[in-house]
Amino acid sequence: MYKTCIQTSSLDNVWQEVPTTEASSNCASYFPLDNGRYEVKPGLMPFGFDLGNGITDRQVFQIDDNFADYRELKLSARAECLSKYYQTCNYSTDVASAIARLMIHRLTKEHPHHFQVEQQASDKITFHSRLSAETFYLDGNWQLLSFQTNGKPVFPPYVSILDALATQIQEDLTVICRAADGRNWLSAVHLCYPNHWSAEDKIGKDFNAIHTPVAGMEKINRRADAIVNTMIAHKPMVRFAWGLSTDTRLNHHPKPPTNIPIQQWQGRNFDPYNPRLYLRIERQVVWGLPEYQAALFSIRTYFRDCGAIKQDPQLRSKLVSAIQSMTSKSLIYKGLTESKDSILAWLTQKI
Repeated sequence: MYKTCIQTSSLDNVWQEVPTTEASSNCASYFPLDNGRYEVKPGLMPFGFDLGNGITDRQVFQIDDNFADYRELKLSARAECLSKYYQTCNYSTDVASAIARLMIHRLTKEHPHHFQVEQQASDKITFHSRLSAETFYLDGNWQLLSFQTNGKPVFPPYVSILDALATQIQEDLTVICRAADGRNWLSAVHLCYPNHWSAEDKIGKDFNAIHTPVAGMEKINRRADAIVNTMIAHKPMVRFAWGLSTDTRLNHHPKPPTNIPIQQWQGRNFDPYNPRLYLRIERQVVWGLPEYQAALFSIRTYFRDCGAIKQDPQLRSKLVSAIQSMTSKSLIYKGLTESKDSILAWLTQKI
């Protein structure tokens, strides 16, 4: 679906970076390596668990003062090539409707000053975002009929309600579905902030195939069916993943935009003489819809400045310990094989 790749000659925003947690006034702050170990595990905890961010920890969709930057990057990714960032496979109308209802319910509950929904007498629905100055008109099945904007024109036009809603938030989205015979597959993915993986490569695959390239996933993949059941049947949960980056660019799609060399695009090039290093942290929320045999999986990306972490002895010690605990396969997967020693030397040198 959405096989047409709409290229744009404008590359003004492809290099755009976003502010770190330290440089932001009101965004959530997380440090998911508190035990000083790099571990590949489900790490699921109940959604809403207080991690020091107050009401923000009880939100699926976390909106902060960096919203405009995050949205601009989504619009740029869509304009570059929609099919690189948005894919569906056997994404039924029933599931699509349930996901749309869930997202609109959470957005209007969590951010009533930003989003409003109105049920019309004709069973049609109107959803408005003050953040984007966009209004969406939906049918009785919560599917997109049309939209209007008083803000920046959207190109290409939204192709579905999931595409439209994903562009109102600072999270990426995936939807996993399960058939009556137990088979599971990735049925929808809207991934404008990819961390070296792509929507086109993962769509339609099952949990095991999606995660096979991840170093250290062998034990988890042997329990794939049980984990998918947990995602769909249990109460909402949250987990975290992290890695190291040498920039705060959200879009690290494996395939660079046209006319950009892949070596330049990939990043992960640590320069000890001009050190830039960041924790790239993903807050992932899993919200099951057991009546539809599906689950929504959101990914919110944050960056923390390792220069600031370095100045905190306790945090620095945990980060150093976590990097030292990485296996050789994990270092390869995270792109740290060549830079590990220089990163550790920089982190441990006297300030």
